[in-house]
Amino acid sequence: MALNAAEEETVEAIKKWWDENGKQLVLMIVVVMAGYGGWFLWQNVRLASADAASDLYEEILSIAAVTEGVTVNAADGARVLELADELRAEHGGSIYALFASLFDAQQAVRVNDLEAAESSLQWILDNQQTGFFKQTDGGLILTTQLRMGRVILARGDAERALILVNNVNPVSYEPGFAELRGDIYFALGRIVDAREAYVAAQQAGSNSDALRMKLDNLSDES
Repeated sequence: MALNAAEEETVEAIKKWWDENGKQLVLMIVVVMAGYGGWFLWQNVRLASADAASDLYEEILSIAAVTEGVTVNAADGARVLELADELRAEHGGSIYALFASLFDAQQAVRVNDLEAAESSLQWILDNQQTGFFKQTDGGLILTTQLRMGRVILARGDAERALILVNNVNPVSYEPGFAELRGDIYFALGRIVDAREAYVAAQQAGSNSDALRMKLDNLSDES
């Protein structure tokens, strides 16, 4: 059936529009689809990476998260160090790498490699997330700083340990930081300050046998 004049004009207008805009439209569609495909691929890769990081961390937990009084053997301790290294290398932006470094430092302390322990703890502080939408848990950072202070003190650098402790707002971790401050003061020979810090730890809620022994020892020295 022949087209009437109006239909012919419409067809001609469509053809003209296509000649002028068709290529751009096709290109736009290709770009949008490619972008969607890339986003979908990125999401899959991100999820696969998170799963891999989670699996590595689960293995660390199965080895290192032992009950109190149980010692991790040398082979298992070495495996924790290996897994933590892998997590930092391949999934350094994940929360799993941060927590793995705590266990890494723990095992380093166990074999008296205090330099390696400090390095692992420093890695956590250097790689914490501070963005508006994604921040590292404050409890993890305070735990790291507390352990860092203990390691630095154990390395014989009480002055540096004191600087670290004095620059931390311990909030709910005050008992641990106050006790550590007492240990630092004791190492520096500041007995009065040490006693005050230990008492502050008790007042903040610590009631450990070790803390009571420290206070008793100071009483014997006075």
